[in-house]
This record gives sequence, structure tokens and C-alpha cells, in this order.
Amino acid sequence: MRDLLFFRESLPTEIGNLVILTDEQDRLRVADLEDHDARMHRLLRVQYGAGRVTIIDRGSRSAVWNSVKAYFAGKVAAIDGILVETGGTAFQRSVWAALRKVPVGQTLSYGALATRLERPEAVRAVGLANGANPVGIVVPCHRIIGADGSLTGYGGGLQRKRWLLNHEGAQLADVGRHHRTKNVVPRHSHSRLADEVLE
Repeated sequence: MRDLLFFRESLPTEIGNLVILTDEQDRLRVADLEDHDARMHRLLRVQYGAGRVTIIDRGSRSAVWNSVKAYFAGKVAAIDGILVETGGTAFQRSVWAALRKVPVGQTLSYGALATRLERPEAVRAVGLANGANPVGIVVPCHRIIGADGSLTGYGGGLQRKRWLLNHEGAQLADVGRHHRTKNVVPRHSHSRLADEVLE
């Protein structure tokens, strides 16, 4: 694999500064909160190899930055057309692709997502892949909830997850009522789940 060059931008949002990394083809590679910088660098090492990614500041605003800004300004569908490219395993990439199919304003349980992937027994693996997602918000891991409708772990914190779901118009009082399953991912934070995969 050849070395990669990613361009860094920062976007102030209601939930904190968001770090956006795009590649030379203007594909989104990372969207993560600035206060989770160590996690971001750890995921980059795991997905692409130590020392294989060079990050430089972008001189001008990218189309991705503008789309994410529009999302936070209330045009929540603005992120749907963003091109995303990730590393990760084939299974992780399949989970992340499935996450992009969960519509704005809706939620899905880990078990329901595993069933959509035709891997109903892989609930824990789905949770681990969800926790290792390097492209928060655009690959909407925040839309995945517990089987009982609870806002289970989120690497950015449950308050941010709640804010994102409210921003997208999800009915939190009804969350999970239509997506119950017997499989429940243990109540670890996604950042801890991701750490288990990375170690």
C-alpha cells in the first residue's frame, strides 16, 4: 500500500470542533471530534499502518467541509452525497456501508443492523465495527441504539449522540420500539469497544 496524504480541516459545531480529513480525491477519510484526536490517530495506524498517513492543513474549504457545515445548519440531508473512503476489514466496511443506509431521523438496533447484513449472530461484531468507525456523523453510527431503545455507548459521549439524534428529528421517546431484538451489545462505550478491536 502506498503512503497517503490527507488534508485536515476543523469545523466548529454545537457538539465541539470536528476534525475533517479528506484525501487527494476529495473523499472523506475521517470525521471525528477534536477532543478524540488520540483515538483518530490510533484508528489511522490500525487501518493504514504506522507512518503511512501524512496529514497537512488544507488551504481552502473543501466541498466536504461545506456539506458538513450545512448539516449542522439544519440541512441534515447535505451529508448524504459525501464520498467516503475507509480502511478497515471487509466486515467493518460492510457495517459502515449499512450505516449509511439508515435514514436521517431513524434509528436501528445493533441486532437489526446485524440482520440487515445477514449476520444475525454477529451483534457484538457489529457493535465493535460501529465503535471503530473513523467517519462519525457522515457514517452515522450515532443512529444505532440498544435493543431496548436506550442510547448505548457512543465514542463522543451520550450527550452528543442525543444532540445528533434530536438534530435529525429522531423521536427519542419512541426510539427502539419498532426495532426490538433479543441480542444486546454489552453496555461499553464505543470507544472502549473500538479499543478492544485495536489491541
